[in-house]
Amino acid sequence: MNYCSECGAAVHQRIPEGDNRPRYVCSQCDTIHYQNPRIIAGCLPVYGDKVLLCKRAIEPCYGLWTLPAGFMENGETTQEAAMRETREEACAEVELKGLYTITSITPINQVQMFYLAEMPAPEFDAGEETLEAQLFAEDEIPWDQLAFRTVINALKFYFEDRKSGEFPMRHVDITGERNRLGSDPGRQS
Repeated sequence: MNYCSECGAAVHQRIPEGDNRPRYVCSQCDTIHYQNPRIIAGCLPVYGDKVLLCKRAIEPCYGLWTLPAGFMENGETTQEAAMRETREEACAEVELKGLYTITSITPINQVQMFYLAEMPAPEFDAGEETLEAQLFAEDEIPWDQLAFRTVINALKFYFEDRKSGEFPMRHVDITGERNRLGSDPGRQS
């Protein structure tokens, strides 16, 4: 950040009085510009014994498979964001069953949330950011072609939990390197 969005003057990083970490502060109007993690919301859509994945038509990870998800917009709930992203990326309608995974990814300042969701019908298509959408049984998942560790985690949790029929909410912290799969296994609970 170089300039204040309030008055246009230069900003400088410093620890404001009463704070405990560096922030961008306007040199003219003293506005403190807080930067907070971005929220990614998405779904793990299920139809029968299959899950819906989307092949990415955008970077990062162009051509790799993912769950439908994206940045939450102002003015919407995480549930609305998850359903919107599923419509946009997979042209699919879903019924949310509950928050399933929440992952804090500190190297990129993100919080990713996946809702477990049921598809009432196997109706889907590739949206603008998707090359292809497809339903996969567990033994058909292209594990070596998945885009993000959060997706790998969610799918592994799902297929393991499906054996018992219990789907507890999972918390994962990814604190290691910034790369597609990461070398830090993350802490789970």
